[in-house]
Amino acid sequence: MHASQGRSAGLGLALASAFAFGGSGVAAKPLIEAGLDPLHVVWLRVAGAALVMLPVAWRHRDLLRRKPALLVGFGLLAVAGVQAFYFASISRIPVGVALLIEYLAPALVLGWVRFVQRRPVTRAAALGVVLAAGGLACVVQVWSGLSFDLVGLLLALAAACCQVGYFVLSDQGADEAEQAGRADPVGVIAYGLLVGALVLTVVARPWGMDWSVLAGRADMDGTSVPAWLLLGWIVLIATVLAYVTGVISVRKLSPQVAGVVACLEAVVATVLAWILLGEHLDAPQIAGGAVVLVGAFIAQSSTPKAPAPGPVAGSGVDAGAGSVSEPEVGSGSGAAGTGRDTRLSAGRTAP
Repeated sequence: MHASQGRSAGLGLALASAFAFGGSGVAAKPLIEAGLDPLHVVWLRVAGAALVMLPVAWRHRDLLRRKPALLVGFGLLAVAGVQAFYFASISRIPVGVALLIEYLAPALVLGWVRFVQRRPVTRAAALGVVLAAGGLACVVQVWSGLSFDLVGLLLALAAACCQVGYFVLSDQGADEAEQAGRADPVGVIAYGLLVGALVLTVVARPWGMDWSVLAGRADMDGTSVPAWLLLGWIVLIATVLAYVTGVISVRKLSPQVAGVVACLEAVVATVLAWILLGEHLDAPQIAGGAVVLVGAFIAQSSTPKAPAPGPVAGSGVDAGAGSVSEPEVGSGSGAAGTGRDTRLSAGRTAP
């Protein structure tokens, strides 16, 4: 009974996390269209969340000594990289399309394993890659000569690549993590946000931001919304709440189940963008998006729980969604998505 209740609670938290992450792009796009630079929106999101998580960072200050490389990698790739590229991409292409492109991360991870590490992959994993690539072709409508902004597509792809970089980093530190003890996932999130905020402060240069935009209103498909309300949603709901509920849900569920639920993030983002922003996708794009999610699920579910001889589906990473649970932390964003490393236990990147 207790296990069943814990599983139900985990599913509820995973759904809450997927909904929270899925709403980040929908809330950010009106701010960008109101005059804020995408990098400034990312900085506001990350810096605001870092301030909220400061008490958590202080509580886990020993991580600075034990896992400095993990914290820097998470901050640079999972926080700053994924979210900056994702927000930049949604300033040029629809939210749903950008997030679906981030779901190429599992396929890209397998490409790294096969062609860079020169390790074999399972047939199921290869099938997942083919499905994800084919579905993406439908989403971006390649038969129309790419109906979306090419720069926007490349920015979304860069967000997926940032997720891959973190997956690889997580895999390289897995053995050390098992020997020295796991890093607390909430602590990794807190320090990742702090590192990301510092990096983005240098890159985004917020002192040049048009702060008056936050005192005004933003247009959401004809509806005027206070800009501060959208920012509050991005910081408190789409970042702090999304990361924390995602981490706790992974602890209560298996990585495979949590990964499946995380796939709903792309669905939530697409539906919310359709309803709130008027970003409609046609039938081939919807079908393509479904194929991308199926491919991502097959790729992630083919990952073994522990290294073993023979074919493997990934570099120790259970990747999914554009959301990522870097040492179990996550589009993406996103970022991120996003996937789950069953050994480092730390959260998720999602846009």
